[in-house]
Amino acid sequence: MSRLGLVIDIDACVGCHACATACKEWNGASLMAGGAPDYDPQGAAPSGVWFNRVRHYEAGEYPESRTLNVPMSCMHCETADCVTVCPTGASYKRAEDGIVLIDAEKCMGCNYCAWACPYGARELDETSGTMRKCTLCVDRIYDTALPEAERQPACVLACPAHARHFGDFDDPSSAVSTMVRERDGAPLLEKLGYRPTNRYLPPRVAPEVPPPAEAPPRGTLQRRLASMVNRLIRL
Repeated sequence: MSRLGLVIDIDACVGCHACATACKEWNGASLMAGGAPDYDPQGAAPSGVWFNRVRHYEAGEYPESRTLNVPMSCMHCETADCVTVCPTGASYKRAEDGIVLIDAEKCMGCNYCAWACPYGARELDETSGTMRKCTLCVDRIYDTALPEAERQPACVLACPAHARHFGDFDDPSSAVSTMVRERDGAPLLEKLGYRPTNRYLPPRVAPEVPPPAEAPPRGTLQRRLASMVNRLIRL
């Protein structure tokens, strides 16, 4: 038994969308995920299904403001209302690892699960008429044909800033559990009571940097350099 999920470091995320594009590429051909189709990609109004999206927020006030990049996907909640409201049982949560999945054979595309999800993690595949969402790349993480280091979600492997981490939250010694403990990692929208598995590491407090010392009078530095050169020549 385990509880698999992601830790996302808000401080490290640069908003490059590598996680979103890697997810799109891997799940576009994934039988487990059912695909992530594009609609009219070369047309005037391209659209499509994305399992992972990066939201951008401005925090603070000028000149102290900063941009926060917040990747969001399925949180694989412990109390997953998307599962509760599904009238056909298509949405389900696995007991062995806590991953929330969709059985496309049972899904009728009613959108109840999308309305129940406060994270916007589910999208309707207009081609098949069924819902799509993040699977934590379940077809990768259990693939014993892959080297162990590659048995991670595509978004984690693709992140150039190492802002995303994957692991077992039920293991107190795992890397994700340690990071959450040391950096006060927290779930999103905790007050709603969904008990999301994924955790976000908050931005660190920027250290106070003292103002620079008063600059030396103009020409002082040049005179010092000239003096040093002269001494070296005389050696």
